[in-house]
Amino acid sequence: MDRKNYQLDAIAAQFGGQVLGDGTTSINQVATLESARVGHLTFLANSRYRVQLAGTHAAAIIVGVADAESTSLPRIVCKNPYLYFAKVSAFLNPPQQLQQGIHNSAVIGAGAQIHPTAHIGPYVEIGARVKIGAGSTIMSGCSIGADTVLGEHALLYPRVVVYHNCVLGNRLIVHSGAIIGSDGFGLALDDDRWLKIPQIGRVIIGDDVEIGANTTIDRGALDDTVIGDGVKLDNQIQISHNVRIGEHTVMAGASGIAGSGIVGRYCRIGGHSGILGHIQIADHVEISSHTMIGKSIREPGTYTGIFPFSDARAWRKNAAQIRHLDELVERIKMLEQEILKKEN
Repeated sequence: MDRKNYQLDAIAAQFGGQVLGDGTTSINQVATLESARVGHLTFLANSRYRVQLAGTHAAAIIVGVADAESTSLPRIVCKNPYLYFAKVSAFLNPPQQLQQGIHNSAVIGAGAQIHPTAHIGPYVEIGARVKIGAGSTIMSGCSIGADTVLGEHALLYPRVVVYHNCVLGNRLIVHSGAIIGSDGFGLALDDDRWLKIPQIGRVIIGDDVEIGANTTIDRGALDDTVIGDGVKLDNQIQISHNVRIGEHTVMAGASGIAGSGIVGRYCRIGGHSGILGHIQIADHVEISSHTMIGKSIREPGTYTGIFPFSDARAWRKNAAQIRHLDELVERIKMLEQEILKKEN
């Protein structure tokens, strides 16, 4: 693949930062310190990797102010090397532009409105009265249900399924296998059998959201399931019915939120963590991986519920003691009372 080359000075002119060394150094791709080669721009965002500077074969490097003199390579000095790298990487690796228009194998429902600049790939099914905005890309095998609205410059990778009557924002990215708008797990016990409760809400997704592969977002039972602007969801996440996620919150893989959970803005939810139903999480909360949240969190901060690992024998002994914590607490209370009696 032929890549366009940019001088280091030109990159700094576009994204800021101070160039030290040869500003005419040619750059055509980004890479890690370890794998970088000729033409590659790498970055140092963590001091623990400083030892790798001597062995890197990168053409140039992005560093923070504290590491400005840590290397003799041509470099861009900035406040946040990782963020700078992310911006340059996006610049050097723009998304693939597919041909505008509708593939002849696509099935388009009655009354669907598809902007002429959109791309509708092979074997896509578009339901009745669907609206698709300018510049959006629907790749092969996707299915979009009736009355759904998709904003501008959205990207749906192959085999994404969107059920009926959903509202999806601008610049949305949805990866393969994701399902948006499936029924929530709503059931009522009728004597000895479960009765399904119709899920009549919608899924509403804001602008600049990204949804990972095989993630599922259930539609609301009565009210809507709402995903705010800028939310980023990793792969294999479960968002249940009536959940609301605030703007710019991120969730790592295999985490989940049970029905009617409300998560605030700018939260960070670690992988394999779970939030039980009808719980409210404040803004700016960080939940560590593998943590189960069983009650509402009212204050920002970091919350962790992980039992540290150890060798199996020690872990079993500690786990056995945990079973008796309530009994131990009661015994301590009794001892405290006995001590107070003696002191008095």
